[in-house]
Amino acid sequence: MSDLISGRVSLADFKGVAACGGFSYGDVLGAGNGWANSILLNTNARKEFEHFFKDRSDTFALAVCNGCQLFAQLGPELVPGTEHWPLFKQNLSGRFEGRACLVRVEDTAATRSSVFLSSLAGSTLPIAVAHGEGRATYAAPASVASGRDSVVLRYVDPATSAPTERYPFNPNGSPEGATGVSALGGRVLAMMPHSERVTQKTSNSWYPREVRDEWKGVGPWFSMFVNARRWVN
Repeated sequence: MSDLISGRVSLADFKGVAACGGFSYGDVLGAGNGWANSILLNTNARKEFEHFFKDRSDTFALAVCNGCQLFAQLGPELVPGTEHWPLFKQNLSGRFEGRACLVRVEDTAATRSSVFLSSLAGSTLPIAVAHGEGRATYAAPASVASGRDSVVLRYVDPATSAPTERYPFNPNGSPEGATGVSALGGRVLAMMPHSERVTQKTSNSWYPREVRDEWKGVGPWFSMFVNARRWVN
């Protein structure tokens, strides 16, 4: 961010942007507020991101956890197609949630065209969760329905594989289990869970014994990044 603000670096030289989690930007001033304002209120940074998302068709972006909060706040002004995205606010539990949860990758047009999720559409997979402010929050009840087409990941109940709002299977209380959203024809993915933390097989808390050799050292979420590499190629 310092390089973008100062003009030492330009996003024109990049095809992809990853806004990461792990308490990025200090995780202060609320869910992504400080990070978002460093872009929205700075002329150089704002122009860089606006051009990256609005004027180019060869770019992609992944936003995880704090990055997801950031993109949800940037979206309405800088990322076309995010008008119905939720913001991500304090968990209903009122505390930080660090656990493994099951999520379903929705089998929709949005996931099938996704730079990251195209090969995972329809899958139900465990994933790492680590956040205190991950509850998808819509402006009004009607916005939940309006935003369904952009939701690509949902928390599910392990017993039924259906989207759930039941704690702890849904760790934050997001309506209909929403935890990942997409835009720009699948080129932008914002998600609260940490797919990057479980790309390696040994990083998963459990995996089927029969896939030990088949997976060749990586977990199913690794394919997100393989898909992105193929898209760039």
